[in-house]
Amino acid sequence: MTPPNRPTGQRDSTSLSPLTPYDRGRLTWEIWIVLAITVGQSAVYSVLSLVRKLLAPVPLGQQQTQVNPPRDAQALWDVVYQLLAIFFALALVALVVYLLWKPGSSALRRIGLDFSRFGGDLGRGILLAAVIGVPGLALYAAGRALGVTVVVVASPLDAAWWTVPLLVLSALRAGLTEEVIFIGYLFDRLRRFGWNEWAIILTSAGLRGAYHAYQGIGAIVGNVVMGVVFGWCYRRWGRVMPLVIAHTLLDVVAFVGYPLAAALWPGVFAPIPTPTPSPTPTPSA
Repeated sequence: MTPPNRPTGQRDSTSLSPLTPYDRGRLTWEIWIVLAITVGQSAVYSVLSLVRKLLAPVPLGQQQTQVNPPRDAQALWDVVYQLLAIFFALALVALVVYLLWKPGSSALRRIGLDFSRFGGDLGRGILLAAVIGVPGLALYAAGRALGVTVVVVASPLDAAWWTVPLLVLSALRAGLTEEVIFIGYLFDRLRRFGWNEWAIILTSAGLRGAYHAYQGIGAIVGNVVMGVVFGWCYRRWGRVMPLVIAHTLLDVVAFVGYPLAAALWPGVFAPIPTPTPSPTPTPSA
């Protein structure tokens, strides 16, 4: 039962029953397995991508990465593969929620991923998106100017009619994946180990930064700060829903608004043009 005046998702480690050695071992394995098949796996590949970029002969600021690349040259199959990728990513989110489930207690309600307070969650989510979005945009521009952030191509410039719905779904997938796992799941599990709240916040934020390392040093810093803010908000509000709303809104604006941003600020957002190879001279007879 939730103590009076305490948000649903907020728990003191002292109020949790101590883990038996068996439970501690099982939860340790569970956390590592969950990370290995979800955000932890992505974080490892992301860090390796950054290392590879740093070792490349081209400076980091002159490289680029694509967030929502096409999955097939044919439009129909690209849509099919994009939808399948979103579905299977959300299936991993469902797996994590299932692991959080307890008899007689809804995991969604416990982490605050329900619609019981949607009006307040929506207002908080919009406010949080504004607080994070504007400084995040400035940090990206500063990173580009300093050459420590790659050009992030957030969406195709030649958008078709189905592109925007797919981008919105991709934004929702990112919001659910990161906030449910980085915040809802890790906070619940690490609290059970008796971790201090700020140790959990910093660990989660560090993992979030590693998850976005493929975008460069600036993205690591920005996402660590975002992770600290989101972790503090979850500690205060006890609900994941405002964080999912904020994250989804940030990504929708970034993905859908990218072509406009690339047109208005080509030096910051536009893809780096691929040099056209010079024609091979035809040998004379």
